[in-house]
Amino acid sequence: MVRAAAACELNIAGVTAFSTVDWPDMMTATVFLQGCPWNCFYCHNPALIDPRAEGATTWAEVMDLLCDRLGLLDGVVFSGGEPTLQRALVPAMDLVHRLGFKVGLHTAGAYPGLLAQALPHVDWVGLDIKALPQDYGFVAGRPHSGENAWRSLELVLGNQVLRAATDRPLDLEVRTTVHPAAIDDEGLHDLGCRLADAGVDCWAVQRFRDTGARSPLPRVEAGDPARLRLDRLPTDRFASLVVR
Repeated sequence: MVRAAAACELNIAGVTAFSTVDWPDMMTATVFLQGCPWNCFYCHNPALIDPRAEGATTWAEVMDLLCDRLGLLDGVVFSGGEPTLQRALVPAMDLVHRLGFKVGLHTAGAYPGLLAQALPHVDWVGLDIKALPQDYGFVAGRPHSGENAWRSLELVLGNQVLRAATDRPLDLEVRTTVHPAAIDDEGLHDLGCRLADAGVDCWAVQRFRDTGARSPLPRVEAGDPARLRLDRLPTDRFASLVVR
C-alpha cells in the first residue's frame, strides 16, 4: 500500500506573501514548489528545476503566513517548478480551503494523471501551453512532453464543463510564452486557432523576458527581427485574449 503524502512534505522553494499578478483580478499568496521534469530553454526560474534541491521554507511557515493574512488575501496559488510533481500538493490545497482561501494552480500539464487528482481541489488554473504538440520537444527539452500538455488541456476543459453549473466553477487561463526561436507569428496564429477549436475561451500571450533566464539563449536567425509582431493573433476566437 502506498502511503498518502502529507502537506508538511511539500518541498517549497519560496513564497510571495502578496501578489496581484499570479491570478487575474485576485490578491494572492503564491507558493513556489521545487522540481520540474522539463527543461524549457527560456525558463525564467531554472533553479526550481531540480527536484532534489532543498526547499527554502516549510509548510508550517506557509500556514503561519496564511493565518496572519486571513481577510487580506483572496486565494493561494501553487506554482513552480511543476506543482503536480509533488504528491503532497492535494493535502496542502485542502488545508488552504479549510482556512477559507480559494486555490489557484500554475501548471504546464506535465503529469495529466496527477493533475486530474488535483483539479477537484482547484478554483482556477493557469495552464501553460507552450506550442503545438509536435513542437514541444524543442521548447521543453523532453520527448512526449507535447502529448502530456495537450492531454492536460483536455482534462481541464472537460472538468470546466462538468463544473460550469455548480457552485464551484473552474476558471481557466491558457498561457503561452512566445520566444522568436520557438515560434513565429504564423505558428502563433495556428496555435491560437488550435486552442480555440479545443474550447479555450481565455488565452494570455506572454512576451519572453530574459529576467532570470539562462545564458546563452538560442539565437534568432538573421533577418527575422519582425517574426513576432503579434499582429496575426486570432483575437475574434476568444472571449478574452491578452498580450503581456
